[in-house]
Amino acid sequence: MPSLLTTFPHPSEFEKAKRTLDSLQLPYEVISPQPAFRLVGVPALVMDTEARASLAQRDVGDLVFSGWVDYFGGEAAVPLDDPPVFAEDVFGTASISVFGRCVSDRTKIRLIAQISGDLTEAFPYLNAEMKTACYNPRGPNLSFMDSYRMISLYPHRIAIAKADDIVDAWRTLEMIRCRVNDVWLRRSQIEPSCEMRRKPPVLEIFRRLPRTNCRTCGGLTCLAFAIRLYEGFASPLECKPVFAGPLPGLREPLREICGHLGVYE
Repeated sequence: MPSLLTTFPHPSEFEKAKRTLDSLQLPYEVISPQPAFRLVGVPALVMDTEARASLAQRDVGDLVFSGWVDYFGGEAAVPLDDPPVFAEDVFGTASISVFGRCVSDRTKIRLIAQISGDLTEAFPYLNAEMKTACYNPRGPNLSFMDSYRMISLYPHRIAIAKADDIVDAWRTLEMIRCRVNDVWLRRSQIEPSCEMRRKPPVLEIFRRLPRTNCRTCGGLTCLAFAIRLYEGFASPLECKPVFAGPLPGLREPLREICGHLGVYE
C-alpha cells in the first residue's frame, strides 16, 4: 500500500499528532532528525494512505501539518554526531512550515523553513564569500545552488527546491546553519559586499511556468515570457493560468524565483 510522509512546523504539533494516532490505534513510523539535525528539523511521520484517510475522516481537532508527499523510503541515515554549537549564533533553529513535491521535478521535494534567528546582517558577508551566489539587497535575499538544489535565504526563512527527501532537507538546512554561523564568526576578516550578482537562469524561470504557450501574457511562448521576467519587463501576475486560472500550484514557485530577480507583483 502506498505511504505518505509529513512533518510539522513545531515539535508540539508532532507530539500532538503522535498522541492522536496512538489514541486511534493507527499505524505510523517516525523519522527523527536526532541527533545531528535536531536544531533544524522536527520529526516526520510516515503512514499508509489508509491510515491517512482514516485520520482525515475523524474529528481530530486542530492538527497542523507542514504538508504531505509520497514516501518511497531509502533516506540516508542521520549522522550520530551532535550539531556544532556557535558562540555567536545568528541562525538559531529551523522548522519546516511548507512541504511538498517540486513542481519542476516530482521526484524531489520543496520546502520553506522558518528560522528563529535573523540573517539580515549576515547577508553582505555571505555575499562576499559566496562568489556564485545571487544577492538581492533590496529583498534582502541571497540565492545559490547546492548541486542541483536551489536555495534562497531570507532574513527569517529559507526556501529549498529539489531536496531528495526529508533527511536531505535536514542535511541542507544544517549545512546552511553551519555556513551562516561560520561566516558570521569570521566577519571581522571579511570585507562585506552588497554587489548584486547573477540572476537565476532563464530556464529555471521557464520550468516554473505552465509551458502551454497560451499567449494570455501577450507573448508568443512561455519561454518568451520567461525572458521578459528575467529582464525585468514583466510581472509574474501576467501569467493568467497561474494567478487567475487552473494552475495555482505554480504560484509560489514562480513568486519565489521572481523574488530572486528583484521582480515582485
